[in-house]
Amino acid sequence: MAKKVDVCALCKRTEVETTEHHLIPREEGGNHGPTAFLCIPCHKNIHALYTNKELAIRLNSIEALKADEQVWKFVKWIRKQPASTLVKTKRSKNKPNRRR
Repeated sequence: MAKKVDVCALCKRTEVETTEHHLIPREEGGNHGPTAFLCIPCHKNIHALYTNKELAIRLNSIEALKADEQVWKFVKWIRKQPASTLVKTKRSKNKPNRRR
């Protein structure tokens, strides 16, 4: 996974370490699809809240992510945090556990 110091495409914080987020998850056929660089807290939060299938079907653009109520609540909070803030992310109670 590519990492760089940049601006988060979701929360717009600057000079944060970002990771590449596949807007359609690779597991759902998004290997060569569009990507966005998100700060680590935003990226972890999205994957903690939603399954890859849900991300592929319903939340497959930055605009769709921003329009989602749960994502937007987190974005509003993280925007106020310093770039160095890393948060502990918990799996959503609504998200099913992955089966291996």
